[in-house]
Amino acid sequence: MKSIQLICLVAITCICTIVNAQDADWPQWRGIHRDGHAAPQSLLKSWPDDGPSLAWSAKDLGTGYSACAVVGDSLYTMGSSEGEAYVYCFSMADGTPRWSKSVGPAGEDSDYNTGWGAGQRSTPTVDGDQVFALTDKGVVAALDRHTGDVKWTVDLVEKFGGKIPTWGYSASPLVDGDRVIVCPGEANFLVGLDRNSGEKVWGSQEMSASAEYVSPIKGTVGNVSFYVTASKPGLVGFDAQTGKKLFEDSTTGNNIAVIPTPIVAGDLVYHTSAYGAGNTLLRLVPADNGLTAISVYALNSKSMENHHGGVVLVDGVIYGFTKQNGGCWMAQDLESGQALWFERARPNNSGSICYADGRLYCYGDKDGSVLLVEPSREGFNQVGKMTLPQETSVPRKQGAIWAHPIVAGGKLIIRDQDLLYAFDISAK
Repeated sequence: MKSIQLICLVAITCICTIVNAQDADWPQWRGIHRDGHAAPQSLLKSWPDDGPSLAWSAKDLGTGYSACAVVGDSLYTMGSSEGEAYVYCFSMADGTPRWSKSVGPAGEDSDYNTGWGAGQRSTPTVDGDQVFALTDKGVVAALDRHTGDVKWTVDLVEKFGGKIPTWGYSASPLVDGDRVIVCPGEANFLVGLDRNSGEKVWGSQEMSASAEYVSPIKGTVGNVSFYVTASKPGLVGFDAQTGKKLFEDSTTGNNIAVIPTPIVAGDLVYHTSAYGAGNTLLRLVPADNGLTAISVYALNSKSMENHHGGVVLVDGVIYGFTKQNGGCWMAQDLESGQALWFERARPNNSGSICYADGRLYCYGDKDGSVLLVEPSREGFNQVGKMTLPQETSVPRKQGAIWAHPIVAGGKLIIRDQDLLYAFDISAK
């Protein structure tokens, strides 16, 4: 257990995405370190029977599954409205709109498969005075975070020969110092853009594959820093300096969709995806040519098979929703891969998750429920439940509730298409 705790501490220092975050911010996809953990804050450990109180709500966010980013007293997200892709800014105090800016055309039925719902999929990344956003059609935009003024845009399809994925561009931009890392796909699989001009300053090598839905993350082992993401061939890592491909693993690759963000914990890299893929754990070892990846395990039966909602690592345990056993919340030991427990989640077919102040927040994709769960190796310990006050009237088609929950500034923020809710979960 002590070794796992050490790994988690190392992960906090190594998975540096260079985001200037304040005390309780959630400045990008999956939080400060892209691991689904909220910043430290004092929160309720259990909820009353009717759930936490609603602080505010907002509407007219357009269509899409974008999650939210929070910096200071502002919240940022994306949506499609009247054929345009918008970045929105709201007040964290009361949910009032501050600004909205179009950053390009929104995707249409002819652009990608909208049978599971159209709209924006990516979450804005806030760093310093800038907001970086990626539209479902592949336009990257840099905006002033205070005014929304658009500073530059780059079309990944036109400039880099990218191809819109089957269900639209979805990965969220990663800011690393002066670079913005995005995935056009194809021959220019992963690129780094200068944050001030949008010009290319870095590129991956030895990889030509489709852009999937996996937001990249940065890690460091020894003196080697790398970006890790995944596509249909599987998990892949690139040298953050040279762009050289350092390692790859095919376990979580599949021919339909690869979605979850990897977990980097010290010298370990964990990844999972659905459609029969399962999960994998790699140990990265410094080598003369950069890094060597050693497979610790590769599992695809009665284990974690996460569709879209991501997983979190807490005290050596992976928590998330698996498609196995008819769909369940699940706990898995990180180092051994052992399944610790399963909890049926009907009527939900999937779910997204985050972690804050000793609790898991589990958002169901069908019934609009959020379960407050105490992490435990022994079993599913629910200590609270709430449901959406009102679900969207936007047609879901074959889609579901796929925007991830976030915790920032003492509030639980959940979205359902054009509707946004903020619940007060701070400990009084």
